[in-house]
Amino acid sequence: MDIASLAGFALGLVMVIFGIVSSGGTAAIANFIDIPSVIITIGGSMFGTLGCHKLPDFMAGVKSLTMTFKDPKYDIGEVIGNIIQLSNVARKEGLLALEEAANGIEDPFLKKGIMLVVDGTDPELVRGILETDLACIEQRHKKVIGFWARWEALGPAWGMIGTLIGLVNMLKNLEDASTIGPNMAVALLTTLYGSLIANWICAPAGAKLSVNNDNEMMVKEITVEGLLSIQAGENPRVIEEKLKSFIAPSQREALNIGEAAGGEG
Repeated sequence: MDIASLAGFALGLVMVIFGIVSSGGTAAIANFIDIPSVIITIGGSMFGTLGCHKLPDFMAGVKSLTMTFKDPKYDIGEVIGNIIQLSNVARKEGLLALEEAANGIEDPFLKKGIMLVVDGTDPELVRGILETDLACIEQRHKKVIGFWARWEALGPAWGMIGTLIGLVNMLKNLEDASTIGPNMAVALLTTLYGSLIANWICAPAGAKLSVNNDNEMMVKEITVEGLLSIQAGENPRVIEEKLKSFIAPSQREALNIGEAAGGEG
């Protein structure tokens, strides 16, 4: 569970409720609930988003909300350590020995790369295959991130549509001055709902998925460079320094590479 995402969503709602209650008391909460406004804003923006996607992509986008609360563990130290361990095996026993070493690896991307190396595939072809795999993964991720970006844009737009509908109804009944205030308040609620959709749900969800995508891409890029270095017969210590260059200097000392690598021997 990603505590940051959970806390962000929960405390964001708390801040809105605090703002309402602090100025009008708990009774004021009822003033901010209007079913027609909810239907216009949430329903309209959601179906507008549906119109921008194929149905499977739309369903995948909705389901991805749960992914923002998950905390995928990308242990860069472990990844680099595994690469160094494989480089030690290749250096001592040859590239063909990597096939047996790959049996204990769970990462399908790393295992795929190892088998390409073991099969004697040309290094440029190995890079091309793995980078194509990377590009396809990132494209799928960006399709989901784009779902949230689209909904983020449509939420405030549909909120404005709801406000305009409310204003039209209000102006049609100007002869009754007592209804102007309540009707205006209801009209403005759709704008509020649209802003909440964009800034409380969609923007944070899209940003967190983007962060997860960037982290996964970095780990896989490290894997690609490590495998190509092993195939080129580079020294394990050289490979380690090359792979550590992907991360900030302040993080390099904290990496637990030694235990995973098992030493160069």
